[in-house]
Amino acid sequence: MKKLFLTMVVAVMAISANAQVYVGGGFGVASTSVDGSDDVTTYKFVPEVGYAFNKEWAAGVAFGWEGADKGAKTVSVNPYVRWTFVSNNRVSAFVDGGVEYAHLYGNGADTDAFSFGLKPGVAVNLTNHLSFVSHIGFLGYSHAKDNNSDTKADQWGLDFDGRNITFGLYYSF
Repeated sequence: MKKLFLTMVVAVMAISANAQVYVGGGFGVASTSVDGSDDVTTYKFVPEVGYAFNKEWAAGVAFGWEGADKGAKTVSVNPYVRWTFVSNNRVSAFVDGGVEYAHLYGNGADTDAFSFGLKPGVAVNLTNHLSFVSHIGFLGYSHAKDNNSDTKADQWGLDFDGRNITFGLYYSF
């Protein structure tokens, strides 16, 4: 039993020596003021953790939580596989292939959404451990179902505009 445990510890250490764990994500806060109504504060928090197997391949998962102080909220989970196809010491270009599930709730909302597809991105290494990461666009399929009315929406396509850009910081161990 001791030999098996020691073998497992050595194997985990050997795998860890060739790979990197990274954590990061993004967040946002905004306040909207409309004449004649109350101000609304919206927020978004998307932590992420991943594991780089080598310089080309990584896998990770992002967890999202967003909403408004006077409105509906959304929770989401997005596991993905990342392929880095161009890389030098400072800049890398990659594409994430992933699946996302999101649930919108509160204020009468009850909607489930599912999507899968590709998200291209760019990473800029600020230091050996800190990177600025941006995802730009989405190519894939999305499905949403309003559980209150059984209304469904399906969408295939490419969404590559200024409203579909995210920014975040990642720390690699």
